[in-house]
Amino acid sequence: MTSQLPPGPRARFPGEFILRALRDPLDLFIQLTAEYGDAVGIGMGRHPLVLLTHPDAVRDVLVTNQKQFVKGHVLERAKILLGDGLLTSESELHLRQRRMMQPAFHRERVASYAATMVQHAARARDRWRDGDAFDAHETMMALTLAIVGKTLFDADVEGEASEIGQALNTVMSSFNQMMLPLGPLLFRLPLRTSRHFHRARRRLDDTIYRIIAERRASGHDTGDLLSMLLLATDAEGDGTGMSDQQLRDEALTLFLAGHETTANALTWAWYLIARHPDIEARLHAEVDALGHEPSFEDLPKLEYTRRVVSEVIRLYPPAWAIGRRAIAPVTIGDHVIPTNARVVVSSYITQRDARWWPDPETFNPERWLPEPSARRPKFAYYPFGAGTRVCIGEQFAWTEAVLVIATIAQRWRLWLAPKQRIAMLPQITLRPRYGIQMVATRR
Repeated sequence: MTSQLPPGPRARFPGEFILRALRDPLDLFIQLTAEYGDAVGIGMGRHPLVLLTHPDAVRDVLVTNQKQFVKGHVLERAKILLGDGLLTSESELHLRQRRMMQPAFHRERVASYAATMVQHAARARDRWRDGDAFDAHETMMALTLAIVGKTLFDADVEGEASEIGQALNTVMSSFNQMMLPLGPLLFRLPLRTSRHFHRARRRLDDTIYRIIAERRASGHDTGDLLSMLLLATDAEGDGTGMSDQQLRDEALTLFLAGHETTANALTWAWYLIARHPDIEARLHAEVDALGHEPSFEDLPKLEYTRRVVSEVIRLYPPAWAIGRRAIAPVTIGDHVIPTNARVVVSSYITQRDARWWPDPETFNPERWLPEPSARRPKFAYYPFGAGTRVCIGEQFAWTEAVLVIATIAQRWRLWLAPKQRIAMLPQITLRPRYGIQMVATRR
């Protein structure tokens, strides 16, 4: 099988595309897709990077040929923080861990979390006063942190939200250095960035290990994810449970992933809702019609709210790109991807492609009515990934986003503060670069 890479740009100097990707990978990928189309071959170091954005190619990478790929460069490097958690593990270990954790995300279990989601959203909402100004991203990060702490670990972490948020910011900003060719070596040197990263990791570990120790000491099964992890054995495998290290890796992975992505989605939701008063009015009418605080049973009645969330994560998918590395030559469309080539599929680009999304930059929840939805290719939309590695917490995230928006929107309108710069920060997730300043007005 002969390698036949897609066409792509030639570097003007060694390392040009590595430097551009470190500065703003999303901007680079958007430019190259506009110039070269659905498949782009990019020279980056010893192994090429192939950017694929057509829904058929997305399907081939994430589903049809998924066994020909392992996790990409970013998540391989992320092991320095997450260890062998569900996000970074491979092959049999990944399948074993997913089997053991899946029951915590079944529909019935997610339904039991819904009341806690609403309770924390109402508590945050009730602290506001008319005219309060705040950073929506910081506020949503604190809220989703409290929700994931309570629902998955039965722990109260609201008092630590500021410190944990600061540690998370440090960790996320350190990933650019980690992606450098000598990134892992740099993190072993006593550099300022490395010291800050290791200090932040220790701060996150302190919280996770404290929660684990408290639960072990109590011996109680509270029915949450942590109880399941402590008690779980692999019935389809060797019958053993998780080691302490594995428990830490899984808990930290879900602790971070379980609030970072939803917080970003909620932040972009408030931004888009504030910019579209007609959509906001329809959203308010739906949540007001409930006549009470929303619950899991009300989700079918919050159909327009869900459409709003669907459109938010079309435009601003929290996990805006997915990376893989080929472990054998694999044919994708007209191209043969060589062994060790890095492949990236970008939901941000595919989900803004005018072929599948007419007037793609417009925020339009009507796209999610049954008829237009049925006309689109399946993999024109994949904010949670696909295949056996689809996000385990997808239903948790949908439930949380819809219920939090409904709970807050019943009482408040959130306005965009004037004279601020809104921009994206594409790291592992798609954050707002400068936060988003908003003003609350009581309805």
